[in-house]
Amino acid sequence: MEATLPIQKQRGKRWKKIVGWTAGSLVVLIVAIVIGLYAYITRSHPQIEGEIQLTGLQETVQVVRDENGVPHITAKNEEDLYLAQGYIQAQDRLFQMDLSRRQASGRLSEVVGEAALENDKYFITLGLRRAAESSYDEYSDTAKNVLDKFAEGVNLYIKELQESNKWPIEFTLLGYEPELWTPVDSLTIGKYMAFDLGGHWEDQAFRYYLLQSFPEEKAYDLFPSYPEDAPYIISKDELDIEKSFASAVIPHEFNGSNNWVVSGEKTASGKPILADDPHLSLATPSIWYQMQLQAPSVNVSGVIFAGIPGIILGHNEHVAWGVTNTGPDVQDLYIEKRNPDNEYEFLFNDNWEEASVVKEEIKVKDQESVDYEIVITRHGPVISEFAGEGGKDTVLSLQWTALEPSSELEAVLNMNKAENWDQFEKALEGFHTPAQNFVFASTDGTIAYKANGKIPIRKKGDGLLPVPGWTDEYEWVDYIPFDELPRVVNPKEGFISTANNKVISDDYPYHISHDWAQPFRQMRIQEFISAKNNITVDDMMALQMDKMNLQAREFVPSFVEQLKDSDDEEVKEALSILNKWDFVDEADQAAPMIFNLWTREIQELLFEEEIPAETLELFGGKRQAIDELLRKAIAGNPGPWIEEHGGLTTVLEDSLVRVLTELEDSYGSNMEKWEWGDYHQVYFAHPLSSVSPLNLLFNSGGKVPVGGSPVTVQAAAFKDDGTVNHGASWRFVVDTDDIQTGYHLVGPGQSGNVLSKWYHNQLESWVDGTYHTTSIEDYKGKTLELTPKK
Repeated sequence: MEATLPIQKQRGKRWKKIVGWTAGSLVVLIVAIVIGLYAYITRSHPQIEGEIQLTGLQETVQVVRDENGVPHITAKNEEDLYLAQGYIQAQDRLFQMDLSRRQASGRLSEVVGEAALENDKYFITLGLRRAAESSYDEYSDTAKNVLDKFAEGVNLYIKELQESNKWPIEFTLLGYEPELWTPVDSLTIGKYMAFDLGGHWEDQAFRYYLLQSFPEEKAYDLFPSYPEDAPYIISKDELDIEKSFASAVIPHEFNGSNNWVVSGEKTASGKPILADDPHLSLATPSIWYQMQLQAPSVNVSGVIFAGIPGIILGHNEHVAWGVTNTGPDVQDLYIEKRNPDNEYEFLFNDNWEEASVVKEEIKVKDQESVDYEIVITRHGPVISEFAGEGGKDTVLSLQWTALEPSSELEAVLNMNKAENWDQFEKALEGFHTPAQNFVFASTDGTIAYKANGKIPIRKKGDGLLPVPGWTDEYEWVDYIPFDELPRVVNPKEGFISTANNKVISDDYPYHISHDWAQPFRQMRIQEFISAKNNITVDDMMALQMDKMNLQAREFVPSFVEQLKDSDDEEVKEALSILNKWDFVDEADQAAPMIFNLWTREIQELLFEEEIPAETLELFGGKRQAIDELLRKAIAGNPGPWIEEHGGLTTVLEDSLVRVLTELEDSYGSNMEKWEWGDYHQVYFAHPLSSVSPLNLLFNSGGKVPVGGSPVTVQAAAFKDDGTVNHGASWRFVVDTDDIQTGYHLVGPGQSGNVLSKWYHNQLESWVDGTYHTTSIEDYKGKTLELTPKK
């Protein structure tokens, strides 16, 4: 036995050497793989210094990328300027640009496969690209030239990649190369933004479903107002809303924004200050791309959607502007009666009218193409059958302002050059869709507001419900005249603010909308600004990051009063925490977690057993509706939804108990140690990060705790798992006393090229509110010269 010990020791030493050698080899291999992957990815990064010769340039263009990756493009003429803009955008955002045009055109299946087929069918049915194609002829020769030059610049970069084969990593992973860019691609992305900012057809469909499925009293309990005319309702057998729209793509409920402008009477500088933070999906790359464009005829700075020329939001040397979504009723669903003997004919004024038919071939990666047909009535595309479901003799078609020819880019280019309010307002005449609340400030001291866009005037009806399409009773007869759109210039209050709230009183002679955002953000903005004078840029940045929850301030005292006699010890503890709360949605507090999840759980409790989840997605105004249900119940007038669940006290206690049970399972029994940020975390998801392990490449930073909520000025809406995926996609403040300098936040960063230093460098800044300054005069950084090809 003793003789074997040395042998065992020798074997042990040998195995240690083998294991050590193997481990070392693995480390070397892993390091080599990481280095190789890094080298492969970074080889596709664009050249941002030195010189590049480009065909089509007339003179040299200078591009300076400052320390935050913002390109400052200076050209000697506009043609060179917009060619360079297309080239530079493509350098940083080509994959995003290609994905955006594919999404809006219904061509995702070509590159991602069958999973995107229903999505493609929906967007082909809507016809955003058809609308873009019909819009091109609306543009002046000058604007067409801008579109052409921009596309030329994008294509110069694509051709450069075709020669070098140094494609951004996303194209390599998906195994395809992008087609050349066209002017219609840019216009299609513009039409997609009109889609993303909605128009309420889904709310009409949902209300129709309510009247089909519930007694009138219960259905009307969730309406924003009572219909003026008795609605025409067909049976569920004829038209099943639930099946018809189960696969519809619904814009985010919280797509909106904050903006405000303060006159020099209330500012420390004595000149107006403007602030804007559009609320859209939070993603990698950002939906916005920040740039400065300078030529002898224009000097403008701000943001634009990748794939579009110009600057849509920002400032020049004279004026600044920002927008929020007006949210008007610019979509109507029409109930169409189909000829039982001819599926392409629909009844109108006692005659059968033939519809237009568009036939498309949808290419699908790794499988056969799919033939697809779109039927278009006099009102618009039939959208209740895109998924293959719908009524045999009855369908729903969509009329929508965005499907009409329009020339928003023309307006944008004119806005970029405006020097005063009169010129800016004149430019707005061409901005039809989406309808937006524009706020304006200028160096001459003017502040102004206009709810701008095409808003229909109906012969009958008001956009509350789908209407008969077989008669001319409900046709659109005109649009609200441009000169009669809501407008304010230099108000006596000294400021103007909007937050997707109701924009004008009921005395206004035209219908705008039934669906407005909850008023809490607007109330907080007005409360903050009204109470201050000598306002500074720092004050405005602080307001954009404000987390005061006025919904909680309204409802918590009543909730606590309703449950004061509860015998449940956990309920008592939660109420005690809420009683001590200052109503600020801080990430390190327990109270915001309890309250925000409680209000969400009330919705679940009321609707989960009676309304299918897919159909509930159509209910765009559900948060406002629930607020109203609760207000009425607190006032002693509970409606059927609350009464049928046992009354207000029972609804509140049952929903709170459910929330506390879930939180205890996840975060332990000590409520005082719960933190809102443990659940509520921002994640700027890349389109490919849903495929593991690509998330480790494209979203290596993971999720970051963040305060705020859907109702705070620092907007931070979240999914069921707590992921914050919607909020201020760009934050911007400018004091017109120093209009050359803007204060910006573009989360998570400027570049779409993974491993670029500007890829996620603004992620933490977005969370903590650290803005960067961008000047249109004083800037420095890495300089690239684009020169005419010899």
